[in-house]
Amino acid sequence: MEIIPRSLAERPLIAVPEVDQLSALFRVLASDTRLRILHTIARSGEAAVGDIAAEVNASTQTVSNHLQRMADQKIVATRRDGNRIFYRLIDPCVGGLLELGLCLLGHDPNSAT
Repeated sequence: MEIIPRSLAERPLIAVPEVDQLSALFRVLASDTRLRILHTIARSGEAAVGDIAAEVNASTQTVSNHLQRMADQKIVATRRDGNRIFYRLIDPCVGGLLELGLCLLGHDPNSAT
C-alpha cells in the first residue's frame, strides 16, 4: 500500500481557494457531535432529526443547527415526509473519510469496537 496516493503526489500545490475550501470543510467536520451525526446517518442511510438527536443524545435544535452547517458544505441533503425532515449523506467521500479517520486511530474497520 502506498503511503502517499500517487494522485496527491502528482497534483500541483494546492491553490489558496482550494485551501480555503478545505479549511472550511475540516472546520465543519471538527466537531464530535457532527461526527456522531454523520456516523448515525451513515449507519441508517437516512434519518430524521429527532431520531438523530436521540441517537447522539442532543437536542433536536442542536442537531438541526449542525445539520444545517453540513448541508451548507453539501455533505448532507434533506427529504421531507409530512412534518418530518430526513437527512442523508450526499458526498460520496464522507463515509470513506470517517473510515480513514478511524484507521488513523488504529481501529480495525472489521471489528465492532
